[in-house]
Amino acid sequence: MMTPTAPTKTTSFSVTSSVFIGRSIRHSLRNTEALTMAIMLPVMLMLLFTYVFGGALDPNGDYVNYVVPGIILLCAGYGASSTAVDVADDMTNGIIDRFRTMPIRSMNVITGHVVASLARNLVATGVVIGVALLVGFRPHAGFVEWLGAFGVIILFILAFTWLYAAIGLVAGSPSAASGYGFALLFLPYLSSAFVPTNTMPVWLRGVANNQPITPVIETIRALLTDTPMHNHVWWAMGWCLLIILGALIWGTLVFRSKAGQR
Repeated sequence: MMTPTAPTKTTSFSVTSSVFIGRSIRHSLRNTEALTMAIMLPVMLMLLFTYVFGGALDPNGDYVNYVVPGIILLCAGYGASSTAVDVADDMTNGIIDRFRTMPIRSMNVITGHVVASLARNLVATGVVIGVALLVGFRPHAGFVEWLGAFGVIILFILAFTWLYAAIGLVAGSPSAASGYGFALLFLPYLSSAFVPTNTMPVWLRGVANNQPITPVIETIRALLTDTPMHNHVWWAMGWCLLIILGALIWGTLVFRSKAGQR
């Protein structure tokens, strides 16, 4: 007579999350080329716009104060885009099937990628701000304004990282995920990141004023350089929360259909 086996107890959410977060952070540290590019590309763009185009765009030499908030978000968006490739790689190399055989919540592998991306992007953002200060960026923010700006940056990074994670789940391969994610990197160029939207053609101005990036940039710009805030902060928070909610629902449904979930 066979003795019935006790059901396997699923590992707790906190333990599983910490394991996958540690895994993703180790992968990020080993992929030094991607980490270096996530830092160097925004820095090079900031130097390009400040020293090559800055004199033409603002002869008074204050263009660096205008462009830095946009470069910060460009840095965050570029860094978050690698999440799509990492998630797609996990979904296609068979590792998810192996995780499903273990007493863990396999969906937490996506959470690990998101948290690691957040940590990676905050480091890159700190480097970009440091370089900006060296090339002449002079914010007028106090401690509270800096705290608010970092809060908005973190919310933005989380929103777009979850969106890229969902794209990675949908994509059929890491190269496809890279291609899909690359399209989102054009959004900062169609915003107020580099020039005021009132200098754009009317049809393009409507796009720039009503997409998620512009209110986030204007909120950070207002906090750091003391420009008018208007209602940008509410639009920025609303857009980011909507993207997070939509990406979570989309990603969860896709994950369940493609890999199953504990």
